[in-house]
Amino acid sequence: MQQAFAIPQLKPYLEKNPDSVVEVAVVLANDPMIQGLNASYRKQDKPTNVLSFPQEPLNPLEYVLPESVEGISMLGDIILAYETIDKEAKEEGKTLTDHIHHLVIHGLLHLLGYDHEDNDEAEIMENLEIQILQSQGIANPYEELGA
Repeated sequence: MQQAFAIPQLKPYLEKNPDSVVEVAVVLANDPMIQGLNASYRKQDKPTNVLSFPQEPLNPLEYVLPESVEGISMLGDIILAYETIDKEAKEEGKTLTDHIHHLVIHGLLHLLGYDHEDNDEAEIMENLEIQILQSQGIANPYEELGA
């Protein structure tokens, strides 16, 4: 499998699944669309910046991909709320590109089985996000401006 971009943290998946082709759907949504999805699936009737819908639940420590169909492993869908993301980027003094990049990585980690339901999980996931983004030349998204 040819590595399309350098994310060292994904290397175990590439090594364990060398012939896999992986597909992820990324959807840009408006706030009303993502609010509806957030209300339906998370019981939170408000817009959010990103939602992830894995094709199947994965254990992030097993490095196993979903079973392929016609040679393609579908990880799932990442829904990005453009209006919310744009507003957040402006409020947080981030470039829109960097913020979108962060949220795609965040969504991808969810598809691979990572979560942030408790403090330990959140710390693991945030550290992975920071490492991946730094490997791409993007600053720590959790660091406060001027800190």
